[in-house]
Amino acid sequence: MTTMTIAKAINEGLRATLAANPKSLLMGEDIGPLGGVYRVTDGLIGEFGPDRVVDTPLAESGIIGTAIGLALRGYSPVCEIQFDGFVFPGFNQITTQLAKIHSRSSGNLSVPVVIRIPYGGGIGSIEHHSESPEALFAHTAGLRIITPSNPHDAYWMIQQAVECKDPVIIFEPKRRYWLKGDVDVQAPGPSADPFKAHVLREGTDATVVAYGPLVPVALAAANAAEEDGRSLEVIDLRSISPIDFDTVTASVLKTGRLIVAHEAPTFGGVGGEIAARISERAFHSLEAPVIRVGGFHMPYPVAKVEEDYLPDIDRILEALDRALSY
Repeated sequence: MTTMTIAKAINEGLRATLAANPKSLLMGEDIGPLGGVYRVTDGLIGEFGPDRVVDTPLAESGIIGTAIGLALRGYSPVCEIQFDGFVFPGFNQITTQLAKIHSRSSGNLSVPVVIRIPYGGGIGSIEHHSESPEALFAHTAGLRIITPSNPHDAYWMIQQAVECKDPVIIFEPKRRYWLKGDVDVQAPGPSADPFKAHVLREGTDATVVAYGPLVPVALAAANAAEEDGRSLEVIDLRSISPIDFDTVTASVLKTGRLIVAHEAPTFGGVGGEIAARISERAFHSLEAPVIRVGGFHMPYPVAKVEEDYLPDIDRILEALDRALSY
């Protein structure tokens, strides 16, 4: 086991990918000598050169469009979008081209493009630097979407994404880049399937499903609830598309209650889809309505008040109170 941050784990995962796959390359703004805004690609251009670690112009549509062309010619491009809110100039390329080519070609063409997107708030920044747009991409068939919450998953997910023949978007929780944890660089273990959810903590009174930046918050809420004699089961969803509904359903059949927590606004969010599916699958086992905890339906606020916007332990515990009141 090696202890490292999530940012370092992604860096090491990219290094392993570049070393193992000569057709892989990185593309993005300021990812070369600078090493990226968060230094996730730090040192890689020195090892693999500017033809494998490519500094691009400030043009997300150009980055994605070029990556699609490279993938069609047998390469494995990994694109970095500097901030979540900057992805939208490339949204058309992602949703109308990248996501559709495999189906459009009757399965004859594959476009194994990986898109890394730092997302979420909590860094004292502003809109376009603190957003959570994952639901907009999850609604588009043809894309796989994953998000790590710990260094071990971060290290393996980036490599697994490059090996996948489908387009993969990795949403990286930027406020957790400096979160440290153990990484087994020899084997992924239970993380071998990046599209399967993990039960991080067993419980009996209610299930809390979270992903990315809110997983540590959900675990902290479970610890706080335990002091009051309440037992929370915590699931790290890990994959947003596809969603591992089997793991979530099995948990709800046991606990009878479900809280879904994510940083993105609850309106039109991933939590709504989970709530609907679990209501269909486990209706007779539910002791209370599925409760969603998330951001508010508004543009991301200024840094001074972002802590009031972001879901925290108290909001999850308040949701637990409501679930237990039925």
